[in-house]
Parts: sequence; structure tokens; C-alpha cells
Amino acid sequence: MRPPKCPECPARGGRFASGMLRFARVTALLGLALSASTAVAELIVFEDGRVVKAASYRLHAEEVEISLPGGGSYRVELGRVERIVDDEVVVDTVLVEPDLLDAGGPFDLSFSAERRALFGTEYDAIIEKAAKEYDIDASLVSALIRAESNYQPRAVSRKGARGLMQLMPATAKRLSVRSAFDPAANVRGGVKYLRELVDRFGHRPELVLAAYNAGEGAVETYGGVPPYRETVAYVDRIMTWWKAGAPSLLPAAAGAPPASAAR
Repeated sequence: MRPPKCPECPARGGRFASGMLRFARVTALLGLALSASTAVAELIVFEDGRVVKAASYRLHAEEVEISLPGGGSYRVELGRVERIVDDEVVVDTVLVEPDLLDAGGPFDLSFSAERRALFGTEYDAIIEKAAKEYDIDASLVSALIRAESNYQPRAVSRKGARGLMQLMPATAKRLSVRSAFDPAANVRGGVKYLRELVDRFGHRPELVLAAYNAGEGAVETYGGVPPYRETVAYVDRIMTWWKAGAPSLLPAAAGAPPASAAR
């Protein structure tokens, strides 16, 4: 019996909207959305930008088996998969008031010696070295690592992401990370990716974190933090740790670009 045809579809495009979803509003109303109409799905995002909605998935060594909502399944190499995102919420169920709440303008996400890694781990020196190299806030990197792997360098998620910053094989390859389980290589690759996201979305931490979790395409499609349960909770968790652990953190001055943006 031949496997069903791979139903990969083009990723949803669209410019990054100026009237962006306000993360706080999405967070506040997500509970209401979930009690109403929701659509639960696994979103398989391929390295070439294509997206598949799957009923479920299962890892088989270096392959992932994708089960289709209508029945049947097929396997692809894990190295072709950029990320897997759980639990999509239908966007129409999330009430959005673009100007009701504002994140306070862009923060300065550039490296600062005053904002060190937050949790006093054996990886602090690695984090700060990579953060300085790519001009990224080290405290934000450390909070992201806590959410991704809880500082377990050999962590492997059920989606196949690996190491401290949970790089998928396709992402690790693109970032020239030869061993995702090597702490220094993993962190350097993950911070390099954060640099790309800051360059793309500006110094807006909620957008950078959402893109790290759900992908750049999802952030651009929804014009802000995509209304996925996993992503909303992820951004909220990291932002809470980051703001609590970095008391000197201040938004960039109005009308003045962050330091690295002016390079």
C-alpha cells in the first residue's frame, strides 16, 4: 500500500503588521478562547517554510512519522523539520484590541555587562561569551535556556530538539552546529539565531521569543505573538523570569534606537 501523498502546504505569508497583536491582551483572553471554539493540531514546520497540520507525530530515530487528520501517515527525515508547534487556537476566537495594551516600546536587547546570566549555573561563562559575540542580552538568553532545557545539555524533547537551547537538527545544520549536545556549540548557535531574530523583528522581546518557539512565519502571519497555547505560555514564562531577574532592564528611550540597532 502506497503512503498518502504528503500534504505539505505553503507557509502562510504576509507582512509583519503594524497593528500587531498585543501579547498581554492575547494572554488575558486566551482562557476565554479555549473555553470556546478551538482547533487542536500539531503544526509541522519544514526547513523550506512549508507547514503541515498533523493529528499527531512520532519520532523514529532520525525520522518523524506524521499522522494526518483524515487518516494515514508518512515519514520524513527529522533533518527536514525546523520545528513542531502544538495546539493551535483559531485566531477568530482570540479578541484583539491592538492599541489597548502596549509592551512599552522596544527594549534594548543588546549585550550589557550589567545584565549577566541569571541563575548562577556552570554555563554562565558560555552564555555570556556567546551573548557578547552576537550582542544579545545574556540575561534573556539564560531565561530562554531555562525554559527550553532547564540547563540539561543532553536534553532531547519529544519533538527531537536537542541540547541547552533545544535546536532541531535542521536548525543546528543551518547554524553550523556540528554537535547539538556540546554546550558551547549549542549556545553559540542558539544565540546566533536570536541575533537573526532581533535583526528581523527589532528589539521586541515578545516577538523574538515567539519566533524562536513558533517560527518567524507564524509571527509575521499573525502580526505578533501567535495565539498558540504553547507559544503564549512560553513567552509569558520567559518574560517573567527575565524581568524579575534583570532589575536594571529598561525600555529603549523613545525615539532612540537600541545600541546595537545603531551599529
